[in-house]
Amino acid sequence: MNTLDLLLHPVRLRIVNAMSGGRSRTTTELCARLPDVPKTTVYRHVGLLAEGGVLEVAGEQRVRGAVERHYRLRHDRTRIDAGMAATMTTDDHRRGFAASMAALLAEFNAYLDRDDADPAADLVGYRQAVLWLDEKEAAEMVEELTAVLAARFANRPGPDRRPRLMSLIMFPAEEE
Repeated sequence: MNTLDLLLHPVRLRIVNAMSGGRSRTTTELCARLPDVPKTTVYRHVGLLAEGGVLEVAGEQRVRGAVERHYRLRHDRTRIDAGMAATMTTDDHRRGFAASMAALLAEFNAYLDRDDADPAADLVGYRQAVLWLDEKEAAEMVEELTAVLAARFANRPGPDRRPRLMSLIMFPAEEE
């Protein structure tokens, strides 16, 4: 399975999100992190991600006679770069968008279902805006946003840090 097919699936996207920040997790830990996904499904998708090189084994240990693997994310395999995006068909884009939205909705519901969910205090936002931009302005904005976000991508888990899922979506809103 190629990287594009691996990443264009809502459960696999959620697993990739759960593995971010340089963390190492077992499949059992991922099952606990994704309680709404059947355990057999999590195991199957972890296997596919490992087979496809998106996850790698960070360590193994024996637990009650079975081998428990700790996985970590290979960040170089989690990005759909401009070259890969250029090869995507319109159906690939539909599938990718649907997978992203399904994963986003599942993550948001999981957040709201937590006892400590506090959208106002947690700065939750889901706003939409129409920006009137020519091609040069759109490219400049993407470059500026990329620079702002790149400064934070290197952050690792810490005592005062929480993972925050952010989705940026941009496309022409109407035909010219």
